[in-house]
Amino acid sequence: MKCSLGFCLLLFCALMGLGSAIRCVSCKDYTGSCTKQKECSYDDACLTLYQRGGQTFRQCLKYSDCEYSRLSQMFPHVSSFTFKCCNSDLCNSAPSSATSSLIGLLASVGIVYWWTQ
Repeated sequence: MKCSLGFCLLLFCALMGLGSAIRCVSCKDYTGSCTKQKECSYDDACLTLYQRGGQTFRQCLKYSDCEYSRLSQMFPHVSSFTFKCCNSDLCNSAPSSATSSLIGLLASVGIVYWWTQ
């Protein structure tokens, strides 16, 4: 009984985010250390666009717009850039936030495993 309850809890946590909107960091800055969050639409991705020698733009964006030619039209004032699109919660945040989220996830799995033993 205890093992099946732990398994159901773990399965619920794994499936909880499927089909729901994601959260992205949403700001533009020069340091890449912003933390403002925004709830996106269900078909959005998180964009990180790095302007060469300039600002970093982080925002929600339709996943279908995650291509260089489309972004060039959307950011005409940015002459040279690289970008990354991702589709999990806060995946466009600073690396330290992503690391702490991973540590939290691993700790949760460890607690569930310990509880079911």
